[in-house]
Amino acid sequence: MSRPRRRGGGHEEEHENHERWLVSYADMITVLMALFIVLFAISQVDQQKFVELRASLMQGFGENSSIPVSGGTGLLASSGVAPDPIQLNSGAGSGVAPAERFTTEDAEANRIAASAELDRLQAIRQQMQGALEQQGLGDRVQFRITERGLIAAVIADDVFFANASAELQPTGRQVLQAVAPTIRRITQEVEVEGHANHLRMTGSQYPTNWELSTARAASVVRWLAEHGVEPRRLVAAGFGDTRPLYPVDDPRALNGNRRVDLVITSDRPSEVRALLPLLAGVSAG
Repeated sequence: MSRPRRRGGGHEEEHENHERWLVSYADMITVLMALFIVLFAISQVDQQKFVELRASLMQGFGENSSIPVSGGTGLLASSGVAPDPIQLNSGAGSGVAPAERFTTEDAEANRIAASAELDRLQAIRQQMQGALEQQGLGDRVQFRITERGLIAAVIADDVFFANASAELQPTGRQVLQAVAPTIRRITQEVEVEGHANHLRMTGSQYPTNWELSTARAASVVRWLAEHGVEPRRLVAAGFGDTRPLYPVDDPRALNGNRRVDLVITSDRPSEVRALLPLLAGVSAG
């Protein structure tokens, strides 16, 4: 059967292609499949190799380094083979891999941040210590720096609190009056922690050392809040005799473990705070 011809000439008339949309549809399906493959690959990235790649790229854009461009089996491989690097302006004789160099720089940055935080905490301690000494109370508070921050341990003997009581005595209020101006100036959270010695409670309104230590911490928090310290920065907690500074057989245990700790917390990252005790020990030495 012959095709129809146009009236004006000898060319054959072509039929319209109604299936042309299938080409675009197939292209779209191919692109979507490639997208899902890429998303799956990203979700399965080997963490160690990703860190190495990140370190290499950062060093390459910032300073002398090497960028991996070939070798290995890719980010999804589990063989543990690292890509072969091509050197770009690498330092002669450095001998330091990109990931190791990145780790070293990160550790140095943490040390610098910890040193700055230590200086801040030591300045707070000096301000408090100076105010206490002016009032003749320099021996009433013991300071130490831990990964939590600066801890001011106030000996909670009968001069600070009445026996088996959470009511502040005049000397206790004098100690708080000396340190309160410094606490008001800082912005970090202050945790007030009550502690007790190992002796059990007898003839008191508080059944155990838990209740007594918590009530004493709350009394200090209330006093600070009433004298200008922002209440939302204050926390009260009681630990009974579970966190002693000295063992039971130590002569200092009875008085030294009966205390209220004012913890000036550090808001630095955990890896920075972990360096504070070490740096504090070096500074003290």
